[in-house]
Amino acid sequence: MAQPLMPHATASWMVDNTSLSFDQIADFCGLHILEIQAIADDTAASKLTGRDPVRAHELTQEEIDKGQADPAYRLKMIKGPEQVRRTKGPRYTPVSKRQDKPDGIAWIIRNHPEITDGAISNLIGTTRTTIAAIRDRSHWNIGNITPKDPVTLGLTTQRELDAAVAKASKASGAEAAPADTRLEGDREALIASLRAERDAAARGVDVADQDPASAAAALFQDPFKR
Repeated sequence: MAQPLMPHATASWMVDNTSLSFDQIADFCGLHILEIQAIADDTAASKLTGRDPVRAHELTQEEIDKGQADPAYRLKMIKGPEQVRRTKGPRYTPVSKRQDKPDGIAWIIRNHPEITDGAISNLIGTTRTTIAAIRDRSHWNIGNITPKDPVTLGLTTQRELDAAVAKASKASGAEAAPADTRLEGDREALIASLRAERDAAARGVDVADQDPASAAAALFQDPFKR
């Protein structure tokens, strides 16, 4: 069930301005009835400033009137508009972390030069102009910029950074290091030779002068044959 944005403040307003029962208020605000009792008795941890749910478009006066007329009635919240979510553009960064952006940008430029300026802009929430200034060291505060991991700084998440690195690597055509295939052709012969040498050593036979074919053949000799 949907609840008010500020349940305790809403409950305080309803206690002071309506004749709704504590049970009705508790049900609407998603609180325990003892919390409503504490608010009514002014024994809550702090004095709350009431929040009018009618002005907040969470409840209508008609709905309050229905509840006051019938103690068994349960108030129904108005369905508010869907929250608008940003899907494009740079992310929002708290003011307290904005001074850390240049350090995070410098770290990405140094450690992941394959990531484009556009991807850095989306990760850190900055402009391409700032990124370019840090790249060519023309930033006004370049002397005080120290590369620091943007994940540690709280500017992005490790998952988002890893995804950006993987996408940039794929776009640049980077491939995994080629596998070592130098011994592929001699693999079977090498295994047979090593087995033969081990078997001969167990029988006390010197295989130093044997050719690989003889050593391999020794593997199949009857160990009980004398």
